[in-house]
Amino acid sequence: MDRTEKEQVVAELREKLEQATAAILTDYKGMTVAEMTELRNALAAEQVECRVIKNTLMRLASQDSNYVALQEELKGTCALVLGYSDPSIPAKILKKFNKTNEKLRVKAGVLGSRLLKPEQVAALADLPSREELLAKLLGTLNAVPTGLVSVLSGVPRAFVGVLAAIQRQRESA
Repeated sequence: MDRTEKEQVVAELREKLEQATAAILTDYKGMTVAEMTELRNALAAEQVECRVIKNTLMRLASQDSNYVALQEELKGTCALVLGYSDPSIPAKILKKFNKTNEKLRVKAGVLGSRLLKPEQVAALADLPSREELLAKLLGTLNAVPTGLVSVLSGVPRAFVGVLAAIQRQRESA
């Protein structure tokens, strides 16, 4: 690969990093081509990209970005998994794939500008999706006014109950 090709790859990778919401750096050492193809297909089904990258090119592309934190982990064989929508989707796919293939190892991840350790990437995979979290938030926000209305309606209801009891008592007397 000559210098102009490398510059193109670095520019393309820098652009993809700017668009990504999450990036996970993995070690794929020992995986067969068929296993790697299976992983790429699983990722592509969710619009997640997997690229095998040269460490030096990744170092150049990640300079002056949120992904500079990954440079410490750029050793050995590296594949970069980039998610462009929900940040938990790449982590979920990698965790599911890792159940059947233990050769794939998560080195680190970046969410926003924060470096994630492999345990934190696994925790990210356990989070509910964005839609589920929004639905739970909406349910919680909806419960507050509903509870307030039922509490406020309890006072007049109790008052009416007392008046009805007084009326029954007077009628029986």
